[in-house]
Amino acid sequence: MSKAAKYSPETRERAVRMVFEHQNDHASQWATIESVAAKIGCTAQTLCNWVRQAERDQGLREGLTTSEREKMKALEREVRELRQANEILRKASAYFAQAELDRRFKR
Repeated sequence: MSKAAKYSPETRERAVRMVFEHQNDHASQWATIESVAAKIGCTAQTLCNWVRQAERDQGLREGLTTSEREKMKALEREVRELRQANEILRKASAYFAQAELDRRFKR
């Protein structure tokens, strides 16, 4: 299992919800995050990252939402594949052009 998938989406959602629900019980959001992280068994920084992303998804914080990030990754992958295809076509075109020149000179 990869590091990114160590915790289930349900665990992540529950932990973030706990931070939001118990935020008023602690002196700061970080204190809440540390408390909840200890209970679910992840690092405080990991939980902080989940909370920050949830805040972006809810429009409470600037940045890309989860769906925007997924779309960006898909578009970047598509651009990479298209560049590879263009490079293959460019090389094939040069190869066949050279073969055509060689054929003309052999006549």
